[in-house]
Amino acid sequence: MTALRPERETGASYGDQPYGGSSALGETAFLPPVDDRTAYVPPIDEETVALRIPDPPPVSASAGTAAPYGTGTPGGGRAARRKAARRRGGRHGGAAEAVPQEAVSQEAVSQERAAPGRSLSRVEARRQARLRKPSPAVVASRAIGEVFITTGVLMLLFVTYQLWWTNVRAHAQAGKEASSLQQDWASGKRAPGVFAPGQGFAILHIPKLDVVAPIAEGVSNKKVLDKGMVGHYGEGALKTAMPQDKAGNFGLAAHRNTHGEPFRYINKLVPGDAVVVETQDEYFVYKVTSMLPVTSPSNVSVLDPVPKGSGFTKPGRYITLTTCTPEFTSKYRLIVWGKMVEERPRSKGKPDALVE
Repeated sequence: MTALRPERETGASYGDQPYGGSSALGETAFLPPVDDRTAYVPPIDEETVALRIPDPPPVSASAGTAAPYGTGTPGGGRAARRKAARRRGGRHGGAAEAVPQEAVSQEAVSQERAAPGRSLSRVEARRQARLRKPSPAVVASRAIGEVFITTGVLMLLFVTYQLWWTNVRAHAQAGKEASSLQQDWASGKRAPGVFAPGQGFAILHIPKLDVVAPIAEGVSNKKVLDKGMVGHYGEGALKTAMPQDKAGNFGLAAHRNTHGEPFRYINKLVPGDAVVVETQDEYFVYKVTSMLPVTSPSNVSVLDPVPKGSGFTKPGRYITLTTCTPEFTSKYRLIVWGKMVEERPRSKGKPDALVE
């Protein structure tokens, strides 16, 4: 096969006009002959070439040194080969990424340790045992934490017992005592003239505070007050009068917080509020007259027949309510005084203060 040539316009033969010469059409570029037998060379695939670059030298697990470069081939599939190529410098022959020798060594050691069925050496076993064993500081911190947690749980249980369970138990005991008194009165069983410590003999009503609590002889915490009952100062030097006495001061005490807390809100009483004492034969109605918000626990003069600070100036039939203040403490005492305004036999029915 020969190259194409322009047609001649003159009479000269093909052999008379040299190639590359001038003609009427101007200069014509020479086209070299093409050999059809030249072999076809496919384009180079850079990715294929990159995937065939040898892997970096393998790492010796025992000494942490690299084997001669080019002695191994990458394992796994195409993803593993691409990863190896990126470590060497990317898919297109970029600069190789420097891998710290220590990281390579640690990775190789980790892979060797993770190999299934491999037994650890004595040094490795000791090292792992030390890693698993907590340090003294960790042991101490755990012990201190457990102590704090245990203390917190115990305190929470104690507060729950004081603020909730003591009230539940005291209300049940006080309610049982009040029911027993009312049953005895209904059956006609006569109460003795003198009551033993802890023995109930009356029921206290404070309509404004919705308080109904039995009154027992004495102010012992264990026998009276902790059972949710109201105690009568009837023993020793603090002995006070009874409601049926023609003159005197009927002194009562009760808890303000916990153990039924019948006197919790007596600080809300104002002059004119009713306080009723119910006995087997009569109702005794008192009206609040004054209050002493804070006084010392040793101020026993508030229980005198004519109590000091009450505003009373002569003997009469009075009532004194005492409790702790401020709430949840027993540092001081709160005092409320009242004066009897009505003595009503049970046969005439309940007084107006209990009917309204």
